[in-house]
Amino acid sequence: MKGQTAQIIGWREWISFPGLGIPAIKSKIDTGARSSAIHTYMIEPFEKSGQEYVRFGVHPFKKRRDVEVICEAPVLDKRIVTDSGGHSELRYVVNTLVKIGEQSWPIEVTLASRETMLFRCLLGRTALAGKYIIDPVRSFVFGRNLRREYRDWNAA
Repeated sequence: MKGQTAQIIGWREWISFPGLGIPAIKSKIDTGARSSAIHTYMIEPFEKSGQEYVRFGVHPFKKRRDVEVICEAPVLDKRIVTDSGGHSELRYVVNTLVKIGEQSWPIEVTLASRETMLFRCLLGRTALAGKYIIDPVRSFVFGRNLRREYRDWNAA
């Protein structure tokens, strides 16, 4: 962030993934996690034009199964990721744009079941490096307006 004033971000924020068609998802900003993850309830690998892809479903709200987004993305990698409880699993990794406030940039996101977690999305320090200063006592610095994106949402 040389020559720029760093923006403040809270420990949780509403963000979007425009490249995946996810207009809003509440995310925990987690500097303790290296990688980022998004909750998926279904993952289907397939091939498209000779390249490996993955189709996956996202329920962006914890208590609303009627709101679902079906996403497709090229597979960037498959990696073994160890969670905070010490459990390791092989996860698909995709590259996509993340948008926070007016800023957007490409990040790598792992696909995982976060069914038992409070947040459907976790943004790790690799995705945030050089972008923001995290204020652990603040929340929703960029507002809560994104959740309204689903007001008229019809389940697929």
